[in-house]
Amino acid sequence: MDRREFVEVCAVGGGSLAATLAGTAWAADAKPRSYGRVQLLDDLGKPLKATQLKPQTNYVFHYPFEATPVFLLDLGKPATPTALATRDKQAYQWPGGVGPKRSLVAFSAICAHKLVYPTKELSFISFRKGAAVNPQTPSKGNDLIHCCADHSQYDPARGAQVLSGPAEQPLCAVLIEHDAKTDGLVAVGTLGGELFDDFFKKYEMKLSLEAGPNAKQAVARSAVVRELDQFCRNPVRC
Repeated sequence: MDRREFVEVCAVGGGSLAATLAGTAWAADAKPRSYGRVQLLDDLGKPLKATQLKPQTNYVFHYPFEATPVFLLDLGKPATPTALATRDKQAYQWPGGVGPKRSLVAFSAICAHKLVYPTKELSFISFRKGAAVNPQTPSKGNDLIHCCADHSQYDPARGAQVLSGPAEQPLCAVLIEHDAKTDGLVAVGTLGGELFDDFFKKYEMKLSLEAGPNAKQAVARSAVVRELDQFCRNPVRC
């Protein structure tokens, strides 16, 4: 959605977002969360334009905290609104993709099972163009986010809902605003089951080494977007 559409459908209050999209109200127990507006930048530090994104390519940035990675994807096709639920049965309505083709989506890159995430050295989780190849866990579809650690598969075109594997809920969605005039992208909040507290608790020592004392600090103003293959030295394929 562009800025005008986002303003029309979202109201910020009490630390959470309430929204209506295409005439469909958010589920009563949905709790979108606002973390502030963060401009997405390219690797040269300039505002990233939606048209710069290569379709079906993994991009990574950090939001809402300095140490929490996010996948940004241009699926190359529209992503439609989808009714989902968290592992504790809280229903919510994912609003679908944004941008000119409604093909741009963003999700927390923290797997909803064992909290596997991409680091600069290694990544067991990523988007896979086509079918994921694994003899033990056949792909449940094409163009999915696949975690090689536990073989959970998520469909990014339907709010990262779980298609197979032990994950108990979709990946947490990151809400993105697209400005049709500038073609810029801004992260504005999250929707769905957050796992940030568990993530920081499990990886406290590791994150302190990777991100330093600011690991739990909220991202302010801007975040740099990079291709996964540039961010990570060894993206694992399975």
